[in-house]
Amino acid sequence: MRFLPTEEQSDFARTLRSLLGAADVPAAVRAWAAGGHGPGRALWDRLAATGLFALAVPEAYDGLGPLLPELSLGFVELGRAGVPGPVVETAAASVLLAELGDETLAKRFLPALGAGGAPATLTLPGAGPYALDADMAAWCFTVSEAAELRLAGGAGGPVLASTDPARRLSLPADGGELLAAGPQVARAAAVAGRWARLLTAAQCLGLGEALLAGTVEHVRRRTQFGMPIGGFQAVKHRLADTLLGLEFARPLVWAAALTTAAGDVAAAKLAAGESSYRAARTALQLHGAIGYTDELDLSLWLRKARPLRDAWGTPSACRAEVLRSRER
Repeated sequence: MRFLPTEEQSDFARTLRSLLGAADVPAAVRAWAAGGHGPGRALWDRLAATGLFALAVPEAYDGLGPLLPELSLGFVELGRAGVPGPVVETAAASVLLAELGDETLAKRFLPALGAGGAPATLTLPGAGPYALDADMAAWCFTVSEAAELRLAGGAGGPVLASTDPARRLSLPADGGELLAAGPQVARAAAVAGRWARLLTAAQCLGLGEALLAGTVEHVRRRTQFGMPIGGFQAVKHRLADTLLGLEFARPLVWAAALTTAAGDVAAAKLAAGESSYRAARTALQLHGAIGYTDELDLSLWLRKARPLRDAWGTPSACRAEVLRSRER
């Protein structure tokens, strides 16, 4: 069976890769971690101009979607470049509002979300209490255990420390405008949660590929005992194992983008998250002591691996979901 992106989908991914390659993403990440959102927002606007965020918004509300396979391809590139900000949450919020079927809410929020002019953050039951970048998001949506969707008033407390300094976490402000409540909110939240989990898996895949590519380049340049360390058998085996993990995760991500089944999405997140984390450990080991330095851009990617692996579904939660899907 031929299971590859179409030429049009590949062109879209190449466009994003070229755009991000020409941008100084590491500088934007460092500024974002320090609370300076200007460079990151400028990058966000350039991404929005490609139609990336519109892929999560139905055409009826000035979007291009919903097109999860294309969006997943785009998020691989975001992960590869290490783009900061609530990109997953903005897309998931679009899906949540579209799935509600409330025309008034859809018209109020979806056009701006699809255009990329209003970054959003989102918290859902079972996904952790902390909102990403609530201090800069235009909208902070929260869904409670009682299936109430509220528009919170931004961050309700200080920004918390994270392994990845560019992931600025905080608790949403209490209360806020009640937008909807009831079973339809719970159903829409479940769909949005699957999208968030899969798009995070796509980010993990791109992150792992970037870490592997940087490590391969490093072991080609660095010499020891008169030869590149990449020529040593132990190094080759470590890189090969890392590559295999990423290559096995890739078809799971694409399959989940097509089926959107909860078990498939969980399997994709589990495989992509674990393989990217393995790529980070390999990169750190083979770079040696310089891998720990803040000055090296590699550190920006290394710090993302563990948080992304656990965001929108820890390995244990994903394993449990895969098992539940097999019992149905």
